[in-house]
Amino acid sequence: MTINNESANISVNRESNIAQLLKKYGIVLVLLLMIVVISILEPAFLRPTNIFNVLTQVSIFGIMSLGLTIVIISKGIDLSAGSVLAFAAVLAASLGQTVGATGKYFPNLPVLPILVPIAVALLVGLACGAVNGFLIAKTGIPAFIATLGMQTAARGFALIYTEGKPISNLTESFTNIGGKIFGVIPVPVVIYAIMIAITFIMLNHTRFGKNIYAIGGNIHAAEVSGIDVKKNLIMIYAYCGLLAGLAAVVFVGRTGSAHPGAATGYELTAIAATTIGGTSHSGGIGTIRGAVIGALVLGVLRNGLTLLGVPAYWQQVTEGVIIVVAVIIDMRKNRQRK
Repeated sequence: MTINNESANISVNRESNIAQLLKKYGIVLVLLLMIVVISILEPAFLRPTNIFNVLTQVSIFGIMSLGLTIVIISKGIDLSAGSVLAFAAVLAASLGQTVGATGKYFPNLPVLPILVPIAVALLVGLACGAVNGFLIAKTGIPAFIATLGMQTAARGFALIYTEGKPISNLTESFTNIGGKIFGVIPVPVVIYAIMIAITFIMLNHTRFGKNIYAIGGNIHAAEVSGIDVKKNLIMIYAYCGLLAGLAAVVFVGRTGSAHPGAATGYELTAIAATTIGGTSHSGGIGTIRGAVIGALVLGVLRNGLTLLGVPAYWQQVTEGVIIVVAVIIDMRKNRQRK
């Protein structure tokens, strides 16, 4: 009888351990399973050129998802990131055109050092994010409303600035940002990797990172414990905007042009990557590792479906289903924690 009870306990513990592993690494297993299935159905998926292509495509919305991860951990949301990217992109592109380019935005402007348009894009992103944070922290406007307003305004500014026209004929130093190092490693992927490391360190090894988790976990408790919630909220949204500005630089470098209608819906893709990666919309829970894996899941899925000849509309349907499933899983986890 005793032996049977011990066997039953061992069996229960084993099942519990498996459940814990699936809960912790489930999304990694999903990613690996996707890679295996797509590779079997379409061997071209594993070609190095295709792998780098996937990583390059992931890098733009992946950079944005890093910022959105810390926003969502703080129990917020930022719907303006895609429009901020477009606004920063057209401003940067207008300062990075070649001399004598057809339809040059500033005809008499000489070729500027590449750091100038990059700095402008970063500052625009930072300023838009800071305004979002200020509105949310100082006026109490819900993040959804404040960032929705910025989404509309930033897209409007981009259209006003360009009169709805694309800006192209960029300098080689600008388009090199979308190129490759030694003809092999895409520069956007290197930039993405650097920002992953910086954001990871900031979130896990700084007081600011601890404040983000504390604010998302319980904002009132964070205030009582002495955290300057308003200041931190402004910093959180400013950092998210800064990353949208950086994503704009990568976007322009890769495409060689900027259009005021560019990056429409990118913020939703970045939010989806964050959600799939396990960041909870209830606040206080999320990791950079999860955001990266979530972005890879979307990148692999899109690439795989394209290689398999699935129409673009069905790709959107598939992404939508995956996002809903991720949110349902998040809600179930929250119920269990309560």
